[in-house]
Amino acid sequence: MALQIRDVVRRVQDIVADATGARLEGEAEEQLVALLGDLDEGTWPPKGSAQEHFSYRDVTILLADLRGFMAMTASQPAGAVLELLNRCFGRMSEIIVGHHGVIDKFMGDSIMAIFAGVPGKRGEDARRALHCAVDMQIALEALNRERKGSKLPPLYLGIGINTGRVLAGLVGSELYSAYTVIGEDVSLTSRIESFSLRGQVLLSEATYEHCGGFASTGEPMDVYVKGKSERVRVRELLALPSLGKTLPRQEIRRSPRVAVTLPFSYRLVQNKIVKPAALRGRILDIGYYGVLAEVEQELPLRTELKLELELSLVEHRAREVYARHYLPFEAFLTAGALYLALTLAIVALQHLLERRWLAHLRPRA
Repeated sequence: MALQIRDVVRRVQDIVADATGARLEGEAEEQLVALLGDLDEGTWPPKGSAQEHFSYRDVTILLADLRGFMAMTASQPAGAVLELLNRCFGRMSEIIVGHHGVIDKFMGDSIMAIFAGVPGKRGEDARRALHCAVDMQIALEALNRERKGSKLPPLYLGIGINTGRVLAGLVGSELYSAYTVIGEDVSLTSRIESFSLRGQVLLSEATYEHCGGFASTGEPMDVYVKGKSERVRVRELLALPSLGKTLPRQEIRRSPRVAVTLPFSYRLVQNKIVKPAALRGRILDIGYYGVLAEVEQELPLRTELKLELELSLVEHRAREVYARHYLPFEAFLTAGALYLALTLAIVALQHLLERRWLAHLRPRA
């Protein structure tokens, strides 16, 4: 039986070498042999303390979340939504596997993937994760173009990426268990992803340091995250110059902009909980995906808000509008105002903008 296990090890080694360019060596090979032996003897899954059966691994974690999906489920037929979700995640899964990533789990409208580090190749896992994220955004833009005539709204991904050490092992019970990764760096990836906007990829400073000159990013931003006493530095991924690839989000967000005077109310959102206190604000400038506004209090960068506004011109009251305080690409900020990027485009808001824009272009009598 030991000879059969060695044969299986050799076959696994060939697969690993084809996928990564290197074979398992030393302790990693011994762990593989021991695992196959446990399977042969029927002693897997193992019993005992969790600490005995978890191992530390250096990985890069990618977490991608579909923006606006929950709002779509409330207004569209379930069959059409599930078909679109499966089509989207099917394509994303192909891209992840194509970059030698491992899908850790699906969580509703989110997907988490792990990119394992390669001995002797520092940063190789981080570079694969960044390349994967760019390809995911490009593929989703192509999918939206294919679905342009569909009644369903376009989909957008927000992606967070972090590099660090995790515990990998089997989690669960005899009734259900799954092999997964846990640890502080997994939680941090989720926090970083929650700051990302539609079509955006944010990476931690640890990932950035592992990538060297591979990635072109925006200026660093320091943000507060749950569980951290100090600010965490994140950067927005813009392009991979050596591969000639650029994220499409800059083009997606361009739209006509017009001046308006539009009062609205807003509530702060903290840890996905909407605070009850309603505050007042005034929109000064409007576009498809963001507004320039004045608000009652100073807001830290990337604060999330829930807005309510009356769009009387198109006879619509928008109640479920979520936005983040964000620095725009255009330098049009005025004193006392801030830019709110909408996490989901509002059809009624687009109609209002188009009417105002056409009226602006129409020659006066």
